[in-house]
Amino acid sequence: MNDVQTQDDLYIIVDEFYKKLLADERISYIFTEVLPIHLKLEEHLQMLVKFWSQSILGTGGYFNNLTQIHLDVDLKSHLSKELFDIWLHHFETSIDENFSGINCERMKNMSHNLSTIMQIKIAQQSAK
Repeated sequence: MNDVQTQDDLYIIVDEFYKKLLADERISYIFTEVLPIHLKLEEHLQMLVKFWSQSILGTGGYFNNLTQIHLDVDLKSHLSKELFDIWLHHFETSIDENFSGINCERMKNMSHNLSTIMQIKIAQQSAK
């Protein structure tokens, strides 16, 4: 299998990832009820491609505040450790089913770091 090298490769991953998330009733409600994305799914996927492209390929173009987005969602419906674990599982599976290489490993490592950071920020927000 090839490593992630282009934005098209990243699109394959995020598209497969969201298919898995939306099919998993343990987490799909976040995307269908709490913060419905079904009408803007393609726009959401493109935003994620920009995020990962900037992070992994160095292309730039992502300007959203990733932390604040997740903090806002948590205020509507708590994002538990279990939800982050489901998210990580589906993300890693989407990578591993399609690609292999150093960029893939970087994405998986970064996703774990992001998960930890988000959970810390959410705990801090809840403690206020």
